[in-house]
Amino acid sequence: MIPARYGASRFPGKLMQDLEGKTVILRTYEATIATQLFDDVFVVTDSEIIFDEIENHGGKAIMSKKEHESGSDRIAEAVQDIDCDIIVNVQGDEPFTERSSLEKVLSVFHEDQEKEIDLASLMVEIKDWDEIKNPNTVKVIVDQRNFALYFSRSPIPFPRDKNAGARYFKHKGIYAFRKQALLDFYELPMQSIEATEKIECIRYLEFGKKIKMVETDVEGVEIDTPEDLERAKRLWK
Repeated sequence: MIPARYGASRFPGKLMQDLEGKTVILRTYEATIATQLFDDVFVVTDSEIIFDEIENHGGKAIMSKKEHESGSDRIAEAVQDIDCDIIVNVQGDEPFTERSSLEKVLSVFHEDQEKEIDLASLMVEIKDWDEIKNPNTVKVIVDQRNFALYFSRSPIPFPRDKNAGARYFKHKGIYAFRKQALLDFYELPMQSIEATEKIECIRYLEFGKKIKMVETDVEGVEIDTPEDLERAKRLWK
């Protein structure tokens, strides 16, 4: 499932911007299909413009029935009546989505015999201090088993001692959910911490869900700003 909202506070209409001859959302949809990992792929949107863009290029799209605060809410509504075990959320602004990282996320569930993992996601190490301090970059800290402890737009851990050996990880916007965890999320109210940070993963943590983080070295480009789009164009070439 690819949640795709037309409005975006930092870059309105970003999913319909041109990326070397195709829109960002179409590039993301085609990249997800190309992994050949899924039984089906849908774009889930509140926008007729995005819906038509996908359908007119032979893809599959679902129109949201309600207004939603997050991508997880949008996907949960869409999958309620779909028979499936695992749902993967690929963000609509991730045109460089590739197979190897998605395989790493899905492998978590094959190894989870006790079914203790509610969802899995990706993180990539970052060392550039401008990016570590950038509030557009969501950071994550994990325990010794790589279960998420917290997500923040602030630098975490705070670098009071830069020589202590802490590693910093950026959260990549790809999730794999057990269907029930996603449906539970849909029924849970947003709390003040999630509302403050504007990071939906925090809701899972606040209500006791377990998020397994998987490290990857594939960074790609998430398109949050016009500058990101220009970087994506250069990388695509």
